[in-house]
Amino acid sequence: MSNSVPTPATGRLGQMRQAYQITKRSDRNIGLILLLTFLVVGGVFAALGYFLFGTGWIGLTITIVFGLLTGTLGVLIVFGRRAEKAAYAQVEGQRGAAAGALQMLRRGWEVKPAVSFNKNQDVVHRVVGRPGIVLVGEGNPTAVRGLLASEVKKHARVGGESVPVTGIIVGMDEGQVPLTKLVKHVNKLPKKIKPAQMSELVYKLKALDAMRPAAPMPRGPVPTSMKGNRKAMRG
Repeated sequence: MSNSVPTPATGRLGQMRQAYQITKRSDRNIGLILLLTFLVVGGVFAALGYFLFGTGWIGLTITIVFGLLTGTLGVLIVFGRRAEKAAYAQVEGQRGAAAGALQMLRRGWEVKPAVSFNKNQDVVHRVVGRPGIVLVGEGNPTAVRGLLASEVKKHARVGGESVPVTGIIVGMDEGQVPLTKLVKHVNKLPKKIKPAQMSELVYKLKALDAMRPAAPMPRGPVPTSMKGNRKAMRG
C-alpha cells in the first residue's frame, strides 16, 4: 500500500478550501457572491466575445473560453479581497493580531514576532526589508509607546547610521496605523537598503535576539488563519 504524495495542485486546492471555510464564518453570503460574480463577469465578457467573434464554431468556442476565464478571474479577485477582510475581522482586537497580519507580507521580508514584551503582553514585532528595520508595537498605547522607543534605540545601535529604524503602533488613534492597513503601510515604506545589507543586518539582529528571553506569544488562530489566507491568495 503506497502513501499518496500531495501535488502542488492539490496543495493549492486545500489552501483555497481552508481560506473559503475561514471566510464563510464571518461572510455567510460568500458562496452566493462568488457565484453571482462569475455569472455577471463571465456573462458580460461572453456577450462581448459574441459580438467580436461571431456565431461560427470557432467564434463560439473563443466566446465560451473567454467568458469562463474572465468569470474565474473575477471570482478570484473578489474572493481574495473578501477573504482578507474576513481574516482581519476575526483577529482584530486580539493579542498577536499584528504578528498575524505581518505574516501576510510577501517575499523579501524577514518577520520576527514579539522581539520585546512586558508583563501585560504589550509587544513589539520586527520586520526587516528594503526599508530597513520596521518595529511594530501593539497593546496598550501608553505602555507600548515606551517599549517601542526603547527597541528603536537598541536596533539603531545594531543597524548603524546607514539603516533606518521605523516605529509603528497598531491602533485606531491618531498617529497609529489600523490593523487592516498595516501590511499596505509597511509595503509602501521607501526602500533604503540593498538586499546584501539586509542579509548582513538579519545576521546581526540574531545576535541581539539571542540575548533576550523567549517571548510568550499568545496561542490561537491568529497567525495560522491569516497565513492560510495569504497562501491561498498567492496560490
